Amino acid sequence: MSEHRRSVSFREALRFWLWLGFVSFGGPAGQIAVMHRELVERRRWISERRFLHALNYCMLLPGPEAQQLATYIGWLMHRTWGGVVAGGLFVLPSLVLLVALSGVYAAWGQVPVIAGLFYGIKPAVVAIVLQAVWRIGSRTLRDPRQVPLLWAIALGSFVAIAFLQVGFPWVVGAAALLGWAGARVWPAQFPGGRGHAPAPVPPGEPFVIDDDTPTPVHARFSRGGLVRVVLAGAALWALPLALLVALGGWQGPLARMAVFFTKAALLTFGGAYAVLPYVFQGAVEQFHWLTAAQMMDGLALGETTPGPLIMVVAFVGFVGGWTKQVLGPDALFWAGALAASVATWFTFLPSFLFILAGGPLVEATHGNLRFTAPLTGITAAVVGVIASLGLFFLVHVGWPDGHAVDGAALVIAAGAAVALLRFKLGVIPVIFTCALAGLAWRLAGL
Repeated sequence: MSEHRRSVSFREALRFWLWLGFVSFGGPAGQIAVMHRELVERRRWISERRFLHALNYCMLLPGPEAQQLATYIGWLMHRTWGGVVAGGLFVLPSLVLLVALSGVYAAWGQVPVIAGLFYGIKPAVVAIVLQAVWRIGSRTLRDPRQVPLLWAIALGSFVAIAFLQVGFPWVVGAAALLGWAGARVWPAQFPGGRGHAPAPVPPGEPFVIDDDTPTPVHARFSRGGLVRVVLAGAALWALPLALLVALGGWQGPLARMAVFFTKAALLTFGGAYAVLPYVFQGAVEQFHWLTAAQMMDGLALGETTPGPLIMVVAFVGFVGGWTKQVLGPDALFWAGALAASVATWFTFLPSFLFILAGGPLVEATHGNLRFTAPLTGITAAVVGVIASLGLFFLVHVGWPDGHAVDGAALVIAAGAAVALLRFKLGVIPVIFTCALAGLAWRLAGL
């Protein structure tokens, strides 16, 4: 063990987190892979074991695990402000880009060229959702003869959401309860290990935070520290909400967004695709902030920008603020930008609190089946939930008016599915190709 360990300055870490915010494409697996390559293999800021320990904790939480992992490592290295900067910069570039792209979409989305591009993008979204079903399902369900309970949870969740219109929170709660009970009577149904664990790192110079590095003082549990984090989090949630209520009342769109996206943040077990049905139910069907077609366009924009996919909430907020004219008819863009910021703030605030409050308790939960089995049950339910979302999108794309079949859209969707599932092409090239195909089809039809 080295007596004089290297240290990383806050400024050096700041530069890295800013860079990461602009290159964090590829969903959670890709984002975690980038962090592992840079932080463990190349820069050697944190050891493999400490990295995976943090990752396992983040995967037990609701919310985007890659953003939470960045927050955790930033906090471990540079205290609270290190976590705030790491997690914030993971999101901020995506927010700025999505606000700009949403403004273009809201103002010129009906222009033939833009409409043609999105005509091709919507079928690509169907294929992307199907890929998510396959990716999560193959990791969780495995052989139905070995884990029939998990298959039953997935199928039941699909039927409950797609045909019985059961609310998403009820599905998640039932799956967690089944996982908790199942672990006691049928523990073999809940195999350990999940997620995006990278390959082992080769030996090299000592890590800044190594396996034997003592836990920093600020990362040790204390009741006083927990109370301070909880009180600060409560204030950071309640004060902005009170301001929004003062501006537009409890029934105003901005206050409703604050409450709704807080609930969404607490239900995002299993990644962004798991919470999309809940966001869809609320934003499209309950509050009418945007249409189903616009929701699909927003998902496509979220796939093509850096940051967590759950950043689609910024698009939802922007279109809702624009549509509801929350700042009046003469300030539509700024209304959208404000609503996008509100959606982002209340979606990600719980993620920071989970890390800052729960980080010191990580050791108490690591590898404990009592904690992992309910999550496994939820993940199985997520497969069915995402499948129901894929079915809805497929019907919406293939039969847009409810009667006539849109053959061209179905062909584009099938091609995108083959490209993603069979040839393992990246999401961005597939979206780009489908957009061009849709534009060519629309222009030819003109």
